[in-house]
Order: sequence, then C-alpha cells, then structure tokens
Amino acid sequence: MRLLSRAVKFAGTHPERSRRHFWGWLNAVFNKVDYERIKAVGPDRAAAEWLLRCGAKVRFQGFDRWHLDYNALPTGSLGRYKIQAIDATESCIMYKGFDYLDGLKHLEEVKFNKCIYIEDACLERLTSIENLQESLYMMEVVSCGNVTDKGIIALHKLRKLEYLFLSDLPGIKDRQTTVDRLQTALPHLEIQLDLD
Repeated sequence: MRLLSRAVKFAGTHPERSRRHFWGWLNAVFNKVDYERIKAVGPDRAAAEWLLRCGAKVRFQGFDRWHLDYNALPTGSLGRYKIQAIDATESCIMYKGFDYLDGLKHLEEVKFNKCIYIEDACLERLTSIENLQESLYMMEVVSCGNVTDKGIIALHKLRKLEYLFLSDLPGIKDRQTTVDRLQTALPHLEIQLDLD
C-alpha cells in the first residue's frame, strides 16, 4: 500500500514524467514478441498485427491500398497475405519487436518517418535478416533522431536496395563518408539526401 501511495504522490507532483513513463511502458508492451502467435497465424499476419498495433501501416502483395485498421486486416488461409510494404510513420515500433520481421520474404519497401524509437540497433537488426537482404529494394529514413552514421552504414547489407531517401537525421555527422561507404558497397543504389 505504501508503494502505491508513493506512486500516486509522484504522479501528482511530476505529471509530465509519469505520463512519458506510462507511454514508454505501453509502447514496450505493444512491441513484445508473441512467438506462439507467429506459429499460429504465420509471420506475415503476426507482423501485420504488431505493426498496426504500434500505429504503422502495411500493404500486402496484390493490394493497392494500405491497411491501417487492426480489425480490418484481411482474413483467409494461413500464409495467403504477404507483406510487401511497411509505412511506420509516427509509429511506436522499436527494436524489441523486430523479431516479427524475421519470417517476411516479400517485403520490398520500408518507411521510417518520425519514429522516435528507431535507432542504429534497429537498422542493424533489420539488415541482419537474410530474407530482407534479398527482398528490400526501397527505404526511407526521415526524422529519426536516434539514427547515426553507424545505422545508415549498416544498410549496405541490403544487397537489393535500389533507392534510399534520408532526411532530417541530426545523428549523421559525417555525411560524405557515410554516403561513399554505401555507394561503394551498393553501386546501383540511388541515394537522395536532405540532411542540411
């Protein structure tokens, strides 16, 4: 009981800090990987559920429109719908949930725009997934303040990457060296920059 009264007192005297702590905790809960769910519904469905739960959008192969409503995800036989694109704009996806991406084999596009939890470790984890090294060809990283040169350089493992847009990334300190390293590793890569 004493612990509860201290928590209530802290929340009353520090409402902004307790609010931020609560949302951080809730976002971490949304990113917790449910391996049993992946087995039950398949990697694409489980990944779609995770992404939508965190505020992202997905587009499946054969669809033109983006799915953003968790309750309106298409149903059908296991493995019927394959994620082709992810738009994580302003979502709360974080490193902890990236295990959901392991089974995706048809993912071609990823957009990380204004994702406060995306950091170098997330990009390194993404590029370590062998399926994505062979399928991902378009990527955007915009206004993700925790991404540095190290995370962008890790993208060199995405062998099929053809287009990369980078904008508003204050963590990138040595822009030219970073771009040169990517271009050397991926000569066919078109890089569009807006980092000034």
